[in-house]
Amino acid sequence: MSVDQTPVETLTEDEAVAELAHLAAEIARHDMLYHQGDRPEISDADYDALKRRNDAIEARFPGLQRSDSPALRVGSAPLPTFSQITHARPMLSLDNTFSDEDVGDFVGAVYRFLGRLPDNSIAFTAEPKIDGLSMSIRYESGRMVSAATRGDGTTGENVTANIRTIAEIPQQLPPGVPDVVEVRGEVYMAKSDFLALNAQMEAEGRPTYVNPRNTAAGSLRQLDAKVTASRKLRFFAYAWGEMADMPADTQFGMVERFRDWGFPVNPLMKRLSSVEEILAHYHEIGLQRPDLDYDIDGVVYKVDELALQERLGFRSRSPRWATAHKFPAEQAFTTVENIDIQVGRTGALTPVARLTPITVGGVVVTNATLHNEDYIKGIGNSGERIRPEGHDIRIGDTVIVQRAGDVIPQVLDVVLEKRSAESREYVLEPKCPVCGSHAVRERNEKTGKLDSVMRCTGGFTCSAQAKEHLKHFVSRNAYDIEGLGAKQIDFFFEADDPSLQIRTAPDIFTLKARQEASTLTKLENIEGFGKVSVKKLYDAIDGRREIALNRFIFALGIRHVGETTAKLLARAYGSYGAFEAAMKDAASLSGEAWEDLNAIEGIGEIMARAIVEFFKEPRNVEVIDSLLSEVRPQAMEQVASTGSPVAGKTVVFTGSLEKFTRDEAKARAEGLGAKVAGSVSKKTDILVAGPGAGSKLDKARELGVQTMDEDEWLALIGG
Repeated sequence: MSVDQTPVETLTEDEAVAELAHLAAEIARHDMLYHQGDRPEISDADYDALKRRNDAIEARFPGLQRSDSPALRVGSAPLPTFSQITHARPMLSLDNTFSDEDVGDFVGAVYRFLGRLPDNSIAFTAEPKIDGLSMSIRYESGRMVSAATRGDGTTGENVTANIRTIAEIPQQLPPGVPDVVEVRGEVYMAKSDFLALNAQMEAEGRPTYVNPRNTAAGSLRQLDAKVTASRKLRFFAYAWGEMADMPADTQFGMVERFRDWGFPVNPLMKRLSSVEEILAHYHEIGLQRPDLDYDIDGVVYKVDELALQERLGFRSRSPRWATAHKFPAEQAFTTVENIDIQVGRTGALTPVARLTPITVGGVVVTNATLHNEDYIKGIGNSGERIRPEGHDIRIGDTVIVQRAGDVIPQVLDVVLEKRSAESREYVLEPKCPVCGSHAVRERNEKTGKLDSVMRCTGGFTCSAQAKEHLKHFVSRNAYDIEGLGAKQIDFFFEADDPSLQIRTAPDIFTLKARQEASTLTKLENIEGFGKVSVKKLYDAIDGRREIALNRFIFALGIRHVGETTAKLLARAYGSYGAFEAAMKDAASLSGEAWEDLNAIEGIGEIMARAIVEFFKEPRNVEVIDSLLSEVRPQAMEQVASTGSPVAGKTVVFTGSLEKFTRDEAKARAEGLGAKVAGSVSKKTDILVAGPGAGSKLDKARELGVQTMDEDEWLALIGG
């Protein structure tokens, strides 16, 4: 994995649109691996670099923010293994800072937002950031009634039975607590307990675990609570969700109440006032880090006074009143033994470095994604050198790798002094290693710039692409067919018996009928299956013949269309028939259907073009037609009104707003059930214009959109 090194300030708008699409898809994939699978593929530092790159591009091109932007997401969807719990208050993530300067900017932004001078009058709390699993525990009348993971921030996994096995978490709160209490914090495994568990596993001749964080997450997601109880999990309380009554008016005071109620709280938490005090505490915790019995990856800062937290409010996925100051990543040296190519669902050829196994921060790492051939050559997207001496990465090179708590590292650089005469330059051949089809780097029609990714042109004739497409189709956020995972797809795809073959999505839904008519191989007689598991598989397939429209669209695997974008398309068109008809009407890339598609907030021209091109491919339409003879995508339900006068309406803010910042305006509108768009179209209901409003105001008047100034907007929403 690498981050594009092209300076953000030099990006054209088309380049920004393309890169934002790539970043949204890549970050969403890593979110799923981390939050659902507890098997991350990149380090925290790599992940944070992707997020920073996305945020920087959005800051320069605010009108290009996508509906599936990483800035609008928290975590990943909950696992279907457990029942789900909807959080009474969303569990949001924190923004990250990485330097002392970033911390100063965070504190300064708090003062500016509140319209106050930076006079150290605002207190902040600072506490270690525990590397564990976020948890929300609900009590009613003092009794524990449920516990849920973060999930996607709105809905989490019900792990109540497992949480009850953690001795540090009280089952009953003392008299006098509010009627409803939701205590939030981090479930973790102590380093000492982790080492003892691995010693036990080794003594029993069983595989050992990788690190405490993944072990804690896996332990908490056991279906048998007895297994969880045997793992000695622990808990730190530091936040809250729904509270019938607030027992304190500061962050520090609330954590003290948690301690009084019997919850473990971190003893290193302090209340501080100046940037200098905050940074001193950060560095002090950093020095203590190796000796702590729990893993931490930074320090969290929060505005202490709850009334100020309320005023500061939230961005789409994170509070303005808090941030996480991350520790630097860990580094080590190893050797690149080979470079292989992986072929993805969209035909992307991704070089992967196979490394001599090396332990970095207690975790053995063996490979790293090299992103593309330019990265291997040491060249950025604009042709600039991305390493100090501009050198390439070769097979046999000694390299510096970096990680920050996960598995697969980033290759930072090559140690040229150790490059031997036997090291071999790597050349990415313009040929698919799986199907032999020609591979190309697509050229942007407007800019003439080559895409950084080389892609196989084989399409569905390429078995790697077809297989990866099927894996995407049955993935958790798409069709989510229990018993039909990646390994099963490999088996069915490679099967010789036609009654067992699954080569396209419709084949999944005809499997049972083909097997019943077959006189050859029966699935139930194949090792690893059996009558019971085969019946469960067929039932799971039949249970997905009706599916939500957004999941159906996402499952199609249209390039650049992520889960959030699929929801947006489903809401915009309502039914699959309307969606497909509109995409076919937009085939000429002009006319009303094309304009309507581009007017959807978060869908720029590059994504719109990819969607339309998908439906211009006869093979795609043929597969979908066959699929629709087996399944029935359900029409999208309309979003329920919140009772506010702007619920369900699309609002655009333009000009220099004076009554509130743009962030405040957007947060307030979305809180009232409105959708905030970045451009004016026929779908726009209200344009709020501040001084200096220009082309957007002109277009709104031309389209007959309701326009108002800031005072009229405030009067409409109730101040």
